[in-house]
Amino acid sequence: MWHELWIALALVMVIEGVIPFLSPSVMRKMMLAVQQMDDRALRMSGFVSMVAGVVMLYLVN
Repeated sequence: MWHELWIALALVMVIEGVIPFLSPSVMRKMMLAVQQMDDRALRMSGFVSMVAGVVMLYLVN
């Protein structure tokens, strides 16, 4: 189980590193947009992301 968890964490790090590597200016613009979001919108986007991840895990397994 721990092995798979480390693999998943490594894949998340690789995927999250793609945008800043390929286009740093887009990453800066995204960070500015997130900074300007209110707490409720940011919280909802995090919730939607978590639910989408759980649904994807369910469909894969």
